[in-house]
Amino acid sequence: MKNKAVNETRKPLLLLVDDVAENLQVLAQHLVDSYELALASDGEQALALASETHPNLILLDVMMPGIDGYETCRQLKRNMATKAIPVIFLTARSDIDDIIKGFEAGGVDYVSKPFKAAELRARVRTHVELNRLRSLLSICAQCQKVKNDKDEWTRLDYYIATNTKTTFSHGYCPECFKKAMAEENLSE
Repeated sequence: MKNKAVNETRKPLLLLVDDVAENLQVLAQHLVDSYELALASDGEQALALASETHPNLILLDVMMPGIDGYETCRQLKRNMATKAIPVIFLTARSDIDDIIKGFEAGGVDYVSKPFKAAELRARVRTHVELNRLRSLLSICAQCQKVKNDKDEWTRLDYYIATNTKTTFSHGYCPECFKKAMAEENLSE
């Protein structure tokens, strides 16, 4: 787990926000195998960590001292650097008005405590993947390489293979096959 660090691994980074340390520990136990984790115990710390680490997703409690989860989410959505980060509210408040308030604040999902671990992992995985697919992908007009999360240029097939579950089989399209055959005939 990380408190304040930039995501240096290929695992997506989640920011877990709850004022109860035991809740953070339980969440971490269910998520640490698949994700890098950053932890915050209040809204102010969450805002700072989100700006610093740019997590792939935030799990946010609603009832916290200082600014509550709804206001934390609203502030995240007003900040250009953090507005695209998906926020899942994770809270004991399960009244329909609370759920609607969460969506109106900018949340993408709402999970009530006590949560079911398998359901939480599925929702997190889904929103991390949706966010990745929504992200703008820079591609070079000349060589077709793409810019990854670390601002490095890499081949498109390598980028897709390392960021999704897609596998490739390489071959030639008809046009490239003809071109390769023509070049081979010229070299003989």
